[in-house]
This record gives sequence, C-alpha cells and structure tokens, in this order.
Amino acid sequence: MADYTVRKEDIALLKEQGMVAEDLEHSLQVAEKALEIGRRMQGDLDMVLLGRGALFHDLGKTTTHGITHGLLGAEKGADLGLPAAVNAIMEKHIRGGLTEEEAVELGLPVKDYTLHLLEERVIIYADRLVDIIHDGIVQIDDEREAETRFKEILRDEIKYGKNDITTERYYRYHDEIQSLMKIQAS
Repeated sequence: MADYTVRKEDIALLKEQGMVAEDLEHSLQVAEKALEIGRRMQGDLDMVLLGRGALFHDLGKTTTHGITHGLLGAEKGADLGLPAAVNAIMEKHIRGGLTEEEAVELGLPVKDYTLHLLEERVIIYADRLVDIIHDGIVQIDDEREAETRFKEILRDEIKYGKNDITTERYYRYHDEIQSLMKIQAS
C-alpha cells in the first residue's frame, strides 16, 4: 500500500474552479481523515484514489450546494480530465451511495449510485466523521470519539444520518471499516 499526500496542484485546481475557502477546508479535512483511516486499515487500499477522491468529492459545490452537486462535480471532473474513479466518487457520494429508487425520490437521474469500492466507502465515512468533528453540534473530546460514538451520533442527530435508509447505510460502512482497522497498541 503506497502512501499518498495531497498534491498542491490539486488544491490549486479546486481554487481555480472557484471552490470557496470553507468548502476547500472541508475537502482537505475529508482527504486527511480518509488517508488517516486508510493508514489504520488492513488490506491494500489505493491511497491515491482515497486521497484524490476525498479531496475532489465536493467539486460540484463550486456550482451548487444542492443535491445535484455530486453529478455536477463528476461532469466538471470529466471536463478537467480527472480519473474516472475520482469522478465516480463525486457522482455517488450523495447520502453515501443511493439506490435507483432513492435517486428517483430525490429527482436525480435514474441509476445505481451504490458504492462498490472500499475506497469510496472510506471517503463517505471520513466525510461524516469530519462533519461530526467540525460542525460543533455534538460535543466530542477528540476525533477518535467521533468514531466510537458514530452510531449514537447518527441516531441522535438527523443532520448526519438524513433518514433511516441512509443511517443504516452509514452504520454498515462504519462496521465494515472498523472491522478492517489494524489492532492499535495501547
């Protein structure tokens, strides 16, 4: 598993596309959190995809903060020549990977947006954790507490889970990722 560090060129590209400071800070935080989680996991993750996918996941917010920002980000990423796997992360990250039925309910193009790659699920998990850690809605003492209390926080704060289907999806990602964590020496 080759490690990865966020590239200055990618940050510059986000700025060139008009990403505002708050969204850029969030994207950087998600990239760093995804990479940190990836480093703690067993298995062979594509750290470049993990870092770049997390960094660019909200590229569409340069156009809108609405539900279509994932689709718009993927289109913009394709126009910019970003890798297809990074564009797929942008397109599918809304609510952690929608089914066709959920896409219809939200007025998105009918297709399956579910997450098939572990890297995609780690990015979504990191995105939720960053929101919990930095929003200030839930009092936590350190970043790891957001992981240990993840299910409780999603259950108690609808902002993070959105609805029952999305919350259950996030619970599955949490369980899967936590089960792949390397045992940490105390």
